[in-house]
Amino acid sequence: MQTSLFPPTFTAVPEAPAATDYQRVAQAIRFLEENFRRQPSLDDVAAAVHLSPFHFQRLFSEWAGISPKRFVQYLTADFLKARLAEAGSLAEAAEAAGLSAPSRLHDLFVTLEAVTPQQYRTGGEGVRIGYGVHETPFGPALLAATERGICSLALLGAASPEAALTDLQKAWPRAALVNDAAQTAPLLGQAFATTPSRPLHLLVRGTNFQVKVWEALLRIPLGQLVSYQHIAQAIGQPKALQAVGSAVGANPVAYLIPCHRVIRKEGVLGEYRWGSTTKKAIIGWEMAQTELQAGQFA
Repeated sequence: MQTSLFPPTFTAVPEAPAATDYQRVAQAIRFLEENFRRQPSLDDVAAAVHLSPFHFQRLFSEWAGISPKRFVQYLTADFLKARLAEAGSLAEAAEAAGLSAPSRLHDLFVTLEAVTPQQYRTGGEGVRIGYGVHETPFGPALLAATERGICSLALLGAASPEAALTDLQKAWPRAALVNDAAQTAPLLGQAFATTPSRPLHLLVRGTNFQVKVWEALLRIPLGQLVSYQHIAQAIGQPKALQAVGSAVGANPVAYLIPCHRVIRKEGVLGEYRWGSTTKKAIIGWEMAQTELQAGQFA
């Protein structure tokens, strides 16, 4: 067994970055959630986030690339059910996106590796994990990485960095956790780059079943949605819906392992480890990017 050069530590959590435009966007999404029955106007939403209609429209369009009105249409049950109906199987969805083989997506953007059985049993003993808190298009996030790749990306939402770090320590109880934003900042830039310059490597600690589910999630193309049934069928376990749901919820790497693209078959977005508002924001933002890439400007 490898001797640890870094005894397990729990160093101070860095301060979260200052609030950005995304906080206003998230406030607007929450307001629309709570008041959707009365169909609030642009003026109503702008007032709820303490901006003029002009400034809110500009802020939202700069963040999403589309208007707030178009964005909200992406989150309606009818639209979401239509997207599910288009999905077919994961293999069909990947082929439609030009990814004819499951491994092709890994080659293009993300490679996923599981820890060794020994490291799993020992809770990551001998592994050094650097972490830092950084701003993303979806608010502040805590990113953690080993020398072999990103092992955690937690979108904080209303949670504290301390809570995210506690979760990280529970997942890797015997690893050495080191506050090292200089290590994680370049990885964060790659993770949210519009055009990734090279593949990102992920190192995950999970059961064989969980890793299998996470690999299936990586095959869901940008802008596509699938159901839990799709995932269960893709891994050859069509009756294991509850276990699939648990594995999806346990995904340790937000956004890069796109568990947000899994919704309930009724067109309901369902639960999300990092908050329902964040899930809505990511899904709407990704839908907008696919439209913009296709030249379908709203």
